[in-house]
Amino acid sequence: MLKKLNLKCDTMDIPQKYKAYTKKKITFGFILLIVLFLSAIYALCVGDYKLTVNQVVNVLMGYETGNINLVIWNIRLPRIFAAIIAGMSLAVSGAVMQCILRNPLASPFTMGISHGAMFGAALAIILLGFGGAESTGRIFINNPYMITVFAFLGALIGVVVILLLAKLRGLTPEAMILAGVAMSSLFTAGTMLIQYFADDLQLAAMVYWTFGDLGRPLWTEIYIMTAIMIPALIYFIYKRWDYNALEAGEEAAKSLGVNTERTRLIGMLIASLLTSVNVAFLGIIGFVGLICPHIVRICIGGDYRFLIPISALFGSVLLLIADTFARTIIAPIVLPVGILTSFLGAPMFLYLLLKMYKK
Repeated sequence: MLKKLNLKCDTMDIPQKYKAYTKKKITFGFILLIVLFLSAIYALCVGDYKLTVNQVVNVLMGYETGNINLVIWNIRLPRIFAAIIAGMSLAVSGAVMQCILRNPLASPFTMGISHGAMFGAALAIILLGFGGAESTGRIFINNPYMITVFAFLGALIGVVVILLLAKLRGLTPEAMILAGVAMSSLFTAGTMLIQYFADDLQLAAMVYWTFGDLGRPLWTEIYIMTAIMIPALIYFIYKRWDYNALEAGEEAAKSLGVNTERTRLIGMLIASLLTSVNVAFLGIIGFVGLICPHIVRICIGGDYRFLIPISALFGSVLLLIADTFARTIIAPIVLPVGILTSFLGAPMFLYLLLKMYKK
């Protein structure tokens, strides 16, 4: 009788426990929003041209003109928005790919998608003349739309090859990562071949483009990145239940009515598009898609209803803080943020690799 009463009490407590569990996840998301807002304000204030919070607010309200206005609207705000959009895109792409491929090491960087996009962008920049460098050292883009298209086609080649190998040869998740490494090497070799035949200015543009840097995009590029990121994020959130079903296994997902092959294909294509757009405008920013989903899983669990939007927020916070640190650590020299994220991501990758093989 006592056992029955205890069981009944536990059953009655389940809704309250679930509400408390959900509330913790939502609270974590709100904390990230606050951190993102404060990080953006700090990023607007620091740099070679130091500003106060009052000056920043006056510029944003339209009360200031002159140099302060130019610094905020033409240099720092585009950089901050680029960090937020790229962080969201890469983090969400990594979270979805880890679910689709059922591999904790999957990300746009480790699967070769970033390198494929870099190869496509290199073809457009060097061979077709859609971008380059001036003698003054300024990097420019003539046709951002075509560079994005070529970057997407390069990323698509890598995705199609890996998915075909997985389907035809039944590759394990570990083997798919190795296939991604092989595709990365192939695309890197192709990019180096293009660099070998480039002239001095083209070579300077290419080498600079391989570094992930958030200082390149202007408002036009920001609009393009935003126009692609928002629908993709909405689609991933809409498919959150399908991704939860995939986490339970192929057969379980099919029994729940999920078209697993179509879900995987569309998810990989959209993740590739998000990655290619960022690479086309920013260069390769590695390991954001690997680090962010794992840290979010540790904090709130693996429920994709919360994992996708909170990974997007965490990616924005991580990339914005990393870029602010890269701008100020050895000022006035500005380090490319891709170097910093690689330093952070490489130890995390090794840790996950050892943990996976230990299991």
